[in-house]
Amino acid sequence: MMNPEFSQLDHVVALGGGHGLGRVLASLSFLGPKLTGIVTTTDNGGSTGRIREDETTIAWGDLRNCLSQLAHRPSIGTMLFDHRFNGDNELNGHNLGNIILYALEQLCVRPLEAIKLIRTILKIDTRIIPMSEEPTHLTALNIEGKTIFGETNVDGMNEIPSSLGLEPQVSATCEAIEAIKKAQLIIIGPGSFLTSVLPPLLLPAIADAISQSNAQIIFIENLTKEGCAANKISLEEKVNWINQLVGRKAINNVISHGKSIDIGEFVSNFPLVSDHHAGLHHKQALADAIASTIQVSK
Repeated sequence: MMNPEFSQLDHVVALGGGHGLGRVLASLSFLGPKLTGIVTTTDNGGSTGRIREDETTIAWGDLRNCLSQLAHRPSIGTMLFDHRFNGDNELNGHNLGNIILYALEQLCVRPLEAIKLIRTILKIDTRIIPMSEEPTHLTALNIEGKTIFGETNVDGMNEIPSSLGLEPQVSATCEAIEAIKKAQLIIIGPGSFLTSVLPPLLLPAIADAISQSNAQIIFIENLTKEGCAANKISLEEKVNWINQLVGRKAINNVISHGKSIDIGEFVSNFPLVSDHHAGLHHKQALADAIASTIQVSK
């Protein structure tokens, strides 16, 4: 059942990467077309990375993950989309959903059209938009001033990078900007902070649209610590990173699990852990937590 607080909203936007963003979108899927996910497209690991090594394409893995978490189950469509090949051949380890999306990109005018087709097949009402339809990679500057190239290498850094960037610099998807402009609520996170949460904010048009927005902006913290340099970034520092990229004090509310932390922001703490996995947010609990923080401007 939809919380009555959501009935006050005409449009909600959530930004981030596959696992974390997918969980948020699945938690709020009852909003249907009123909900838009803007997805990070810098992944260069696993099946997605292998495709990107051979072909010039965006990273499809996080998009596939979000679509998969939103799909109605069980169905033949979801079984095919989630299928991962096994065997002693070149397909071993590849995800069929990634291959299907890349194949559709070759047949369609733009990646967004490929996503729309998959949404139709899987009966998904929520809009899914790549942060950019142009291929790009995440980069980081380490403390010695050396550039670290690629999301997997950034994820493997031992120290917090001094800055992040995109190579090459690409344009944001215009539909993503339009969605942000009409949103009354913008949700950032959870997910891998450096490699999933921040990349969309590295696109100036997305950062500017958020900066100019009057929407309430909520940051959702992870349930568990990351096994990388992001583990050393405090909640206060994460909020500062986001505010710096956006260009103003953007975060209005923080949703966290566990002990209350006073960081000068409004932090709400809820029991959010899934019954099935300590690293996953409980979907209904997350939806309730978001509902309890909604502040609609009159």
